[in-house]
Amino acid sequence: MPTDRDTLPRGKAGRADQQTTWAPTAPAARRLPAPARKRKPALAALAVLLILGGALGAGLLVLQSGKRVAAIEISARIGAGQRIPLSAMQQVQIPTGTGLGFVPWAEAAQVARFFTVGVIPAGTLLTQGMVAPSGMSVTGKAVLGLALKDGQLPRGLQTGDHIDIYQVSDSQQTCPGGSGAVLSGDAVVLAIGRPAAATGSSAVADVQVAVNPTDAGPVACNAANGMVGIAVLPGAGPAGGVG
Repeated sequence: MPTDRDTLPRGKAGRADQQTTWAPTAPAARRLPAPARKRKPALAALAVLLILGGALGAGLLVLQSGKRVAAIEISARIGAGQRIPLSAMQQVQIPTGTGLGFVPWAEAAQVARFFTVGVIPAGTLLTQGMVAPSGMSVTGKAVLGLALKDGQLPRGLQTGDHIDIYQVSDSQQTCPGGSGAVLSGDAVVLAIGRPAAATGSSAVADVQVAVNPTDAGPVACNAANGMVGIAVLPGAGPAGGVG
């Protein structure tokens, strides 16, 4: 009687000697150990010092730029030759190192005893050149501007000087006076505007002066025609200023 064993087909898969064999894999490539990095403590310390130095320098710049001082600002318009009242001064904070000859707020009481050498508009930071002693009052005088060329402007002229104004041309003009005539005596220099750049004989300086009202017409006419010259009176210079 046939059995199941006799009916099963015999194939190669049934042979015991046909077992699958696995070839061993090659060992993975081994990496060479990396050499240990040498530490350089000197370079590290130098880097730290540079970082700290930069941070310290930046901090000092910030602190320096933040320093401010109290100064005087004119809060109301003051005319030329007028006394500077305390009510027209207010305290403002300005950065240090501006290069301006500002008047410190601590000198406000002293400034109140001085006079202006020219018109000071409201909102102007007060500087030392804007004030003059009490003897410089020009109340009641006429204020004019003279455009003076080289040769007409005495060397060393400064605000507060007392001057005589002359006619320096004998050309036929409709202006009063004659060549060499005194157009105004004992006038006061209130301000001097220097030219931005010297251009030889064409350089012009604007000089603001205070004259007697009766002299204003002749001075203005001759100045407009370029026929004025000035002479500084001896011993009549400015007596000083604030600061």
